[in-house]
Amino acid sequence: MTNQRRSYETGHKPKCLVIVDDTAEWDRAVYYASRWAIRAGGGVVMLRIIETEDQNQQWLGVAEVMRAEAHEEANAALDRAAGRANGIAAITPERVIREGDPAEQIVDVIDNDVDISMLVLAANPGPEGPGPLITIMAKTVGSFPIPVTIVPGDLSDEAIDALS
Repeated sequence: MTNQRRSYETGHKPKCLVIVDDTAEWDRAVYYASRWAIRAGGGVVMLRIIETEDQNQQWLGVAEVMRAEAHEEANAALDRAAGRANGIAAITPERVIREGDPAEQIVDVIDNDVDISMLVLAANPGPEGPGPLITIMAKTVGSFPIPVTIVPGDLSDEAIDALS
């Protein structure tokens, strides 16, 4: 069950959640969220999800090495995204790394931070579709606990500046 949002209560500030993944358009979501944070006086929470699969017990050692490498890659991706946000808005975003099903992890992060008031995603502008995360989220967006903003992946910085 999702907790009541408290973003605008005394002692709280609104935050938007941004997913940092391996798609080309993640930068558009980070840019929009960072610009929003400036205007709203809010913060940004960046989430990197490591998708896990059931590991065969006999390969546990290999699985642990792969898990450690995935965490290193996740931290590197969050470093790039945090650097981008800091360059745009002079903010230091919160960073979260989760493992598991993306939709479940997104909802859990929202449930655990009552100040998150918006999810920002970016859509792939190409003919192959909006991207895996938006495709997954589209199935549940009608019952999602917070507003979801989808930024077109081909918007320029100037176009996003005009919108945020």
